[in-house]
Formats: sequence, structure tokens, C-alpha cells
Amino acid sequence: MFVNKAIFPVAGLGTRFLPATKAQPKEMLPVVDKPLIQYAVEEAYAAGVREMIFVTGRHKRPIEDHFDMTFELEVALEQAGKQELLDVVHSVKPDDMECVYVRQPQALGLGHAVLCGQRLIGNEPFAVLLADDLMVGQTPVLQQMVEQFAEWRVSMLAVQEVPPEQTKRYGIVDGRAVNDRLIDITRIVEKPAPEEAPSRLGVAGRYILTPGVFTEIANQQRGVGGEIQLTDGIAGLLRREKVFAYRYEGRRYDCGSKEGFLEANVELALAHPVLGADFRRYLKNLEF
Repeated sequence: MFVNKAIFPVAGLGTRFLPATKAQPKEMLPVVDKPLIQYAVEEAYAAGVREMIFVTGRHKRPIEDHFDMTFELEVALEQAGKQELLDVVHSVKPDDMECVYVRQPQALGLGHAVLCGQRLIGNEPFAVLLADDLMVGQTPVLQQMVEQFAEWRVSMLAVQEVPPEQTKRYGIVDGRAVNDRLIDITRIVEKPAPEEAPSRLGVAGRYILTPGVFTEIANQQRGVGGEIQLTDGIAGLLRREKVFAYRYEGRRYDCGSKEGFLEANVELALAHPVLGADFRRYLKNLEF
């Protein structure tokens, strides 16, 4: 079973990165040489997704521009004979990829943002990717999940072990092990205090969901922070369908925090095929 559509909730204000995000979306902040949102879109594309649905808000026009054709730039690069740079510009949006934009009129939470994409999803399974979570794996993380979904045909959440003191930042799951990577979820709680957390398995920013979750989100009460939480929708879905947690192979950078954003820039720069060697030498010569 293919997952052909993905929702990218990008309507947030990015207040933790002010003043950098005063006039530009946080999703457009660059990690080395690409904006955060492009990493997430490339991950979805590698997993076979071809319809990218961006749930946007005010001041998010640069995201649309980034995935649009830039006629003047392309002509200038072509006339200057800069084919390599022209190829980079063209690679941002492959010809077989479709970008669709829908507005989230109010910032009512992640569940509400996902619900805004319901009409575009229809009755298909779909992915949700949070650009704040930059995921790096030898096999892209969403591709790992799509392969598992093709086998099990149930909703799937990426999870990782988190320190006890950080459970209040995550949706936390509990359940029965299916194998060394999969957990059959029996319970999911949004941002519990450490003493109330059912486990230390926190949900990372990658989901594959069945369309049944839309009904749950539409009929639920507001949850933590007075918002319509995706976690609560998934908890409702558990009453009718199986939902699995997947321990992914790879590394997650929490680019919603300044520390995680800086870590991503340093580590991805070190791994960069052109910049890596010189940057490593530079770091070695720094005096701390």
C-alpha cells in the first residue's frame, strides 16, 4: 500500500527563534545550505510521497515561493552558464511532485492543522511530517515507516527514548512489543509529567495515519494548552484501530530549539561532501 500524500503543518509562529523569525518562517531557516522544510520534503519524496500538502498561516509566503519556479533566477543562471547551480534550483521541486497549500485560519494546535488537510487527503492513508524535527537516517526515516506500513497496514508513529525529565515535551506511548522495532500501542498521553508518564517512549515528528483519525480529531475536546491535539485524536483512534509505534533507525535533531538547530548545523556540515573536511579542520583549530 502506497502513501502518496503528506501534510506539513507550517503555520506556527516560531517564537523561540525571534528575532530571526520576525519576518520569515522558522521552516525557512537554513541548516547548512537548505531550509528545514526542504529536508522534510526530500524525506517524504524519498519515501514515495508525491503530493505535499502545506498547512500554512500568515507570513508563510516564502515557503510557497521556495517550491515555485523562479523565472528570473533560472534565466540568469542559464545565461551565466552556471549549470550546476541551475540543477540545484531545479532539484528543489522535481517535475512529478505537486505542492498544495491550505490555510489554518487560527493556531488551534497540531490536530487542527492536520484536520485542515482532510479534504485534500480524502479516504487515503497519509503521512505527517514536522519540519522542526530534522531526521537523518541511512534509510530515510519516513521510508522506513512506509515499508512497515506496507506490511502491517496500521497507523504508525515514530518514537524514541527520551530522558524522564523530558516527557512533558512529548506525546508518550505505552504498549506491547510486536518485535524489536514495533510496539502495539495501548495508551498515548500528551506531555505528561515524569511521574505520570506511562513510559519513556516519546513520539517524534513523523506519522503515517489512516483517514479515520480525522473523525476523532473533529469530535474531540480541546486538550493540553487549550489546543486540539493530534495525540488526543490518535488516542481516540486506538479505540477502533490498531496503532503501532516504530523505533526508527537514525538521528533526530530538535530544530524547534536553538540547541538542536545548532547541533544539526554542525553535524550536517561535518557530513557535507564539499564542506565537511575543511569545516572539521576549522573546528579542530578552535581554542575552547
